[in-house]
Amino acid sequence: MNPWLAVGPLLLAAASLAGFLIAGPARVWSLFGPADLGPVTFETLQRRSTPNDALACPLDVCSAKVDIVPPVYAVSAADLALAFDKAIASEPRLTLVATSDRGTSRRYIQRSRLLGFPDTVVVRFIALAGGRSTLALYSRSQLGKGDLGVNRARIERWLAEIGREAPAAR
Repeated sequence: MNPWLAVGPLLLAAASLAGFLIAGPARVWSLFGPADLGPVTFETLQRRSTPNDALACPLDVCSAKVDIVPPVYAVSAADLALAFDKAIASEPRLTLVATSDRGTSRRYIQRSRLLGFPDTVVVRFIALAGGRSTLALYSRSQLGKGDLGVNRARIERWLAEIGREAPAAR
């Protein structure tokens, strides 16, 4: 048996891994399009047909299928934004890429730990009557047809952290 038949695939895999590491995940994944998937309009949002996104949104704001209905908080939208900032301050590999609507909407890229897969996360802070507020969060993967629940877990984690910073309205 030719020894190259056994060693050849291993050398090819090692060379591919070395190329990936030298180029860097951000550069490699950019071949599939920009990491930042852009803004969304929650009122007209169309969910993906593949299970690699998650949405937390008040039912009266989003017409798309909602995975999680976020709480109403007993703070203003500006204070909710501050609580959000504290809640995500320790999130690893998270980069703010855009702010719009006078700071009421923000867009982030968060990359996975090992391979640097990019996910785009959009948040909008929504002012309500009586000094209360809520938010809408949409997290979606750039690559793949599934996400192993990463986007939903991120939203659940962020909402739990926000709940430690801002009291829910009763």
